[in-house]
Amino acid sequence: MAETVKYLLDENQIPTSWYNIIADLPVPLPPVLHPGTKKPIGPDDLAPLFPMDLILQEVSTQREIPIPEPVRDVYRLWRPTPLYRARRLEHALDTPAHIYYKYEGTSPAGSHKPNTAVAQAFYNKQAGVRRLATETGAGQWGSALALACRFFDLACTVYMVKVSYDQKPYRKVMMQTWGADVIPSPSNRTNAGRGILAKQPTSPGSLGIAISEAVEDAATHDDTKYSLGSVLNHVLLHQTVIGQEARRQMEQAGEYPDVVIGCIGGGSNMAGLVFPFLADKFKGKKVRIVAAEPEACPSLTRGLYLYDFGDTAATTPLIKMYTLGHTFIPPAIHAGGLRYHGDAPLVCLLYHHKYIEAVAYAQRPVFESAIQFARTEGIIPAPESAHAVRKAIDEALTAKREGVKRVILFNLSGHGHFDLKAYEDFLAGRLEDFAYPQSQVEQAVRELAAIQP
Repeated sequence: MAETVKYLLDENQIPTSWYNIIADLPVPLPPVLHPGTKKPIGPDDLAPLFPMDLILQEVSTQREIPIPEPVRDVYRLWRPTPLYRARRLEHALDTPAHIYYKYEGTSPAGSHKPNTAVAQAFYNKQAGVRRLATETGAGQWGSALALACRFFDLACTVYMVKVSYDQKPYRKVMMQTWGADVIPSPSNRTNAGRGILAKQPTSPGSLGIAISEAVEDAATHDDTKYSLGSVLNHVLLHQTVIGQEARRQMEQAGEYPDVVIGCIGGGSNMAGLVFPFLADKFKGKKVRIVAAEPEACPSLTRGLYLYDFGDTAATTPLIKMYTLGHTFIPPAIHAGGLRYHGDAPLVCLLYHHKYIEAVAYAQRPVFESAIQFARTEGIIPAPESAHAVRKAIDEALTAKREGVKRVILFNLSGHGHFDLKAYEDFLAGRLEDFAYPQSQVEQAVRELAAIQP
């Protein structure tokens, strides 16, 4: 086993239940509030947007939620995903660290996103929904939902952040191949989009804007529901198949991680890997959990832990999270999936109480690590995932300086085959580093003060 590179599970070892971390939280999760009354919302408030099965998962305190067999049947197309020992990267770094990565890029859509897209499409189909509306940044989520809707015979409308729509045309084609209607956001399809364009005709868009458009679309059509690829409790729940498999595969390798790392924009891929390990940490296991985010959108490392809207048009309920303010329009960095003003409430709660750590990176060091990883391990990582690669390399180099063995596990949440324009820009020296200005953080404090309960 000393030279094993891939750790594989059989199809019959796909998890049969999702792990719900809410059952084990050491501190309670702040309630979601109605923006008008500032009182906790109930299931009926969410019914216009989500089917009841997903609403019940959102508020469930049950530790294990069974995965429906039709969902597991689709999962078999790519799950279980492989766990790799990055031996070539270890050799290149000359480190005593052992580096492992869970590779979610083996799904048909090329990322972890189908883990929840398939589940959401299934529950919507069961509820008699005809169409799903959603947003997407880099296109990974939109691709996943387009695929899932095709499996369950649902129509799909995707509002794609305009800068990513322009940067990544083949993601758009991928979604259209699976039958989705893909619209650059902000658009003239919705009141929210028209309002943004009236103020800023050349707006590059943001996830917050695209969410506003998708939510409005769903709320104004009786046959349509809204689908979200990150942030919400039920989305993070569905992703825990990643960490459950990884724990079994680490047992195969005969090791347990000292540090577990995920990139973070909304929180789904990171939570999917780390939540099962946090269950161990809550029981006394010594393991560090680290979220890696972009310096251009540093929600955890420089945001404020306050109630905020989940979208730019301020139409969603108020959720407590680390936020840069819902009016935040991020720079047009290539990690489009990490350009969100906030993070998942569950992840933010854990960070606030110091159960997890966070680090922010500029674009260029992230792409330097992505290149090194591609040239040693062979896989070209998505720019989002490359933030986790950067942190894993930093941890390995620290282990080298300290002369200690360290077991590192990170989530390679998707491949970068549709992100080669970003690599082209990096290799040509055209990528710029962006740092979020402190003045804008201070402005967000002032703007958010009025909506706090």
